Amino acid sequence: MIELTEWKPLGISADWAAIEGELGVPLPADYKELYEAFGGGVFSDSVYFLGCDEGVSFDFLAQWRVALSVDQDSGLGSVSAVDPHAVYAPGGKGVVAWGSTEWADEYCWLIDAGRPGDYPVLARSHDGGPWHRYAMSTSEFLYRVLADAGFRPFGIAQYDLGATFKPGSVGPFDGRPL
Repeated sequence: MIELTEWKPLGISADWAAIEGELGVPLPADYKELYEAFGGGVFSDSVYFLGCDEGVSFDFLAQWRVALSVDQDSGLGSVSAVDPHAVYAPGGKGVVAWGSTEWADEYCWLIDAGRPGDYPVLARSHDGGPWHRYAMSTSEFLYRVLADAGFRPFGIAQYDLGATFKPGSVGPFDGRPL
């Protein structure tokens, strides 16, 4: 990703022990490397990468907390926004979003606390169609989205947007992925 975007790694540090403690599982190592190099922000002006401590819009942990709260609110009915899955709850199995696009595609991990270290990528296009499961790392999936025009239905290279990165704003109302 660094070579693709010609990005100079930022060397951001994060309290991974606290973050993973709250989730109850370790995060994918390549995700942590991506975050430390880039932080949260936008690839190719259209693919949002969620980090941590990046303000409300680019903070995957804050967004996970909200999604979990809504998913578990019995007053809202029994259908999950990530149906047929649930939003991951510590000790369980479910999805945690780590990215999205400007046209509302969703990129998540399917996390199973009983299988730490196994994080297939689940992706769903903006039309609310079925989830696609990919047995690849976060980095590989993101690379394919940005560089592989044939990576259907998620590849954006066909639109010739270039492989760029812009760090996210730390302001609470920068309004970008949500």
